[in-house]
Amino acid sequence: MINNSLTITTFKPDLRSAKGATIQRGLKIRILRVITLISLDIIALTAAWMLAAYYGTSIESLLAEQISLLMLMLATGISVIAVKGLYKPGKERRNYFGLIQAVSLADILLLCIAFLYEPDSYVSRSTFLLFWVSSVVFVCCDRFIFDLATKKLRYQGAIRHSVFLITDNQDQKNHIQLIEKENCYTVQGISDPSCLDLVNREATFEYLRKQGITEVFVSWNAIKNRLYVCWHFQTTGILLRILPMETDIYYPKSVFWMLGQVPCMTIPAPIIAGSDFWIKRCFDLVSSVLILLLLSPIYLAIAILIKLDSPGPVFFQQNRVGLHGKNFKIWKFRTMINNAEKLQASLEKNNEIKDGVLFKMKNDPRITQIGKFLRLYSLDELPQIFNVLIGEMSLVGPRPLPSRDVERFKTRHFIRQEVLPGITGLWQVSGRSDIDNFEDGVKLDIHYIENWSLWLDLKILLETVKVVVQKSGAY
Repeated sequence: MINNSLTITTFKPDLRSAKGATIQRGLKIRILRVITLISLDIIALTAAWMLAAYYGTSIESLLAEQISLLMLMLATGISVIAVKGLYKPGKERRNYFGLIQAVSLADILLLCIAFLYEPDSYVSRSTFLLFWVSSVVFVCCDRFIFDLATKKLRYQGAIRHSVFLITDNQDQKNHIQLIEKENCYTVQGISDPSCLDLVNREATFEYLRKQGITEVFVSWNAIKNRLYVCWHFQTTGILLRILPMETDIYYPKSVFWMLGQVPCMTIPAPIIAGSDFWIKRCFDLVSSVLILLLLSPIYLAIAILIKLDSPGPVFFQQNRVGLHGKNFKIWKFRTMINNAEKLQASLEKNNEIKDGVLFKMKNDPRITQIGKFLRLYSLDELPQIFNVLIGEMSLVGPRPLPSRDVERFKTRHFIRQEVLPGITGLWQVSGRSDIDNFEDGVKLDIHYIENWSLWLDLKILLETVKVVVQKSGAY
């Protein structure tokens, strides 16, 4: 006998079932994009075939045979491009190397089919070569034109995806900037993670449906402890994109692979461990020797000017905290009066760095006349080439700071001390003295450490020359 109490229990649908038949939101624009790309590729391949047939060696064949070969060529070309995933959104459709591979493969398949079927009646060698070159050029050109037109329309606010952002309040600014970099989204609303709580969930999804939201960006912190919430997005027809935590580090050389059903990030080891760093060190040594040889007259001229301007030594040595927190003496041309360090305590109240970790002051009364000129063009830093020669510094790296500043570090700041300090760095070419918040500068240093490469060092060196010449943010 069936218990009657079961028949009056409130019916709750399966978690995986939708409330009604719902087409994926934003599907129309995605289908339109694919149809447009396929149409452009058909036009490009047809034009390439007509060009090749006109200029290639003529082979007599029936019109029906030419049309059938054209249809076969279009079917083969479009199929190979689709199988390679080149109609997918984002960077896939802009993969020009992949397009060249796909079109070339399609043309080779077509040649094999024609050769095996009836080689004397279909296509000559000159026609095939012309078709291959022109099809590659035309297909790549149609993608390029499509991208230009898409970017222009999106700058004008068209063909954008309406998205909603769910993240913690303190992360909203960073996540909005991350989303807007793609230039294909319009953020229509923002909420904190509480909107996904059980008591608010139905109201949230009802709002998303009414607003026509096609995609929702949710931070990992906002979703990790809310069970089964991903199913709600799927059954509502909304694409869910999960944003990583701000503390997650993604190295530029990392690759993703699957361990069973679990995605894993791999950072491959180089053939020769540490080779990049030793190339950097050799570059530092060679460059330092060349700089000293070429600029020795400038060194001498600056030394004479300093002596004529004010009493005291030519060079100034200051204790700085370097690699692994070890102290060393940094060399500079003297730009201040003799007892400058003793006077700093009385000037702390005028510190222009907001959090007080560093000491910066625009109109510092301790700076000499020649010192102002040297600082304006960063010429006072030139003696640090000697620090680079003996291995205490590098040409590029986080700037070494005085003990007074390092003593005020928080735990997360000490990552700066795990790499060789530099004469210039990402912080210096991103604003120099205009950055008035220590945390902003540290973020730049950490970004440099996480994304370091020899190419990045070279770009920073070139940018340093530009910044110095323009006197950007110098005092």
